[in-house]
Amino acid sequence: MKQLPLPAHYNPNKFVPDGHELYVKYNELEASAKAWASQHGIPQAATDKVKVCAMPIDMQLTFCDPASELPVLGAMDDCKRAAEFVYRDIGNITHFAPTFDTHLVMQIFHSIMLVDDHGNHPQPGTPDSVITEEQVKTGKWHINPAVAAAIAKGNLPKLERHLAHYTKMLKQTGKEALITWPYHAMLGGIGHAMVPVLEEAIRFHQFARQTEIDPRIKGGNPLTENYSVIQPNVLTGPDGEEIDQKNPAFLAKLLAFDMLIIFGEAKSHCLLDSVNDILQYIMTKDRSLADKVYILEDCTSPVVIVPGDPYLDFTPKADAGFQKFADAGIHIVQSTTPMWEWPDSPVPEPSVQAAVTV
Repeated sequence: MKQLPLPAHYNPNKFVPDGHELYVKYNELEASAKAWASQHGIPQAATDKVKVCAMPIDMQLTFCDPASELPVLGAMDDCKRAAEFVYRDIGNITHFAPTFDTHLVMQIFHSIMLVDDHGNHPQPGTPDSVITEEQVKTGKWHINPAVAAAIAKGNLPKLERHLAHYTKMLKQTGKEALITWPYHAMLGGIGHAMVPVLEEAIRFHQFARQTEIDPRIKGGNPLTENYSVIQPNVLTGPDGEEIDQKNPAFLAKLLAFDMLIIFGEAKSHCLLDSVNDILQYIMTKDRSLADKVYILEDCTSPVVIVPGDPYLDFTPKADAGFQKFADAGIHIVQSTTPMWEWPDSPVPEPSVQAAVTV
């Protein structure tokens, strides 16, 4: 289906942090979406011959609002570009599977979990926020005894062994060291919500195309990080016990679509790890599946805590990951380019589609 103009209700600056308009007006949006579908001949999603899944990754206020807990530089503009992509290609997108980073206070990557011998916590955004295996071995950081009752039934020694095991596993598997992040994406907090300008676009799609989303929650396990929507960073505890699981069923669902479009935050972490896990599956199953995967390069940004810092500026990590994806056959594209012009795109040009329909 052809790209459409932006609907009259769309205003990229409508949702602002001062509270003037933070909520999507769903009933009004439903009426305008149905009228828009009628005006432009937008069919129900169930009738799509080419099935397209869009997966916005963690496009939440916690990462995108510059005044939030863990803002990613450029993320709010990513959300606006993503929303405009949804409106323009609303008739070509079949399904949405948005992911939501979701945390509680007492998790292994929050400062409350760790202390030094003087009772000080590692401070996010500083060199001390990077927790290495060697630091844990030498006793620079250890588990805060006060959290043991809340997450381990008082078993502090088991938590201490888990911390040593966890940092060792991160190193062995080639993942970055444990990072103490600011409290973010807190369940029940405003930061957990999707950025309203994008939520409005996705709800508009739902109403116009008469379809439901498949939201995915990740990140609530206190014992592991969970950047990827496919699996957490570490799956086992110090005694080999399972602490979490992969999500192969969701992965299979994503790759059953004719196209999988990925965008969101952050380019260096949750998006990067999610695509890495998808690619790992592809390389073991069928390398041609990489042709189905598209990343909107202009709708994602890396984490930069301290520009130029080798540990706290993750731009090089993101760029290296994207080069790896491209080399493997995943398509890196721009949201402003019509979908039928993307490499290997199964979406037909509008004139061809119109001729087939007639």
